[in-house]
Amino acid sequence: MPNPAHFARVALAIAAFFFAGAAAGQAYPSKPIRIIIPFAAGGTSDILARFIAPKLTEAWGQPVIVENKTGANGNVAAEYVSRSAPDGYTVMLGDIGALSIAPSVYPTLPFDPVKDFSPVIMVSYSPHILAVHPSVPVSNVKELIAYATARPGQLNFAVSGTGGAPHLAGIEFQQRTGVQWSYIPYKGGSAAVLDVVAGQANILFNGMLATYGQVKNGKLKALGVSSAKRVAAAPDLPTVAEQGLPGFETGSWQGVVAAPGTPRDIVAKLNAELARILNTQDMKDKLAAQGTEVRTDTPESFAAFIRDEKARWAKVVKESGAKFD
Repeated sequence: MPNPAHFARVALAIAAFFFAGAAAGQAYPSKPIRIIIPFAAGGTSDILARFIAPKLTEAWGQPVIVENKTGANGNVAAEYVSRSAPDGYTVMLGDIGALSIAPSVYPTLPFDPVKDFSPVIMVSYSPHILAVHPSVPVSNVKELIAYATARPGQLNFAVSGTGGAPHLAGIEFQQRTGVQWSYIPYKGGSAAVLDVVAGQANILFNGMLATYGQVKNGKLKALGVSSAKRVAAAPDLPTVAEQGLPGFETGSWQGVVAAPGTPRDIVAKLNAELARILNTQDMKDKLAAQGTEVRTDTPESFAAFIRDEKARWAKVVKESGAKFD
């Protein structure tokens, strides 16, 4: 015969379970949050995270820690976050490389950017800046093409990582112009920039946020920007497209993702607070001054964007015929 006391205990346990789950969702965040960055300090994603983290800490009263986890052009960090607990306390501020390009470049990738993350929000878009060491005797794209054509294979092109967006920008430039140069991969955009500043490499495409400061202080010479139109931060810098390569448009975007299965209410709370922070005039002005545009969206639209970008870059990589190690 059924025991009423037993049923009562079961009912109480079930109610407590659901109440605890709801309370946990309401309490988020109740401990420190880690923002994992796939590259070394000083790159675009790192700079953005360090702009955002103090604002989140201020808003939520919990420490928000920026942690750099480098390796494999962002894939080490991406795999780590894809396998982390789905509780919203470990997220990644990643970029176009790990979230869209990697599947076309690394055939044995240990994660799927579409299936293995809970997209939270797109953060920003930054066109690439084409820059050279001041010792390279060119001042615009046409002069660079002529100089490189006369010296096939002699220029060293620094890239933030094999198969990343700056690397593919260089490959597309080669396809369009016929120039030949040697690629040197680094563990992030900041390392690539610093080696061109030091004269160890000659040229690079890289996100404006991580690069334009070195142009303004005279340590790099900018030749063009890869956006469709000139950017407000550098109105006198012509686009690559207007210098003889119509339609040339490349860049990097950044976004926040969490582990797969992260509860929708936590994703929504992260999305809402990040959108609020990013769309403050202070943040917009800060990023615009560096040539970066704030772009925020819903988790659903960011998920669709990642799917579209994955398909787009698969086509580019296939048509380039490039082989990546």
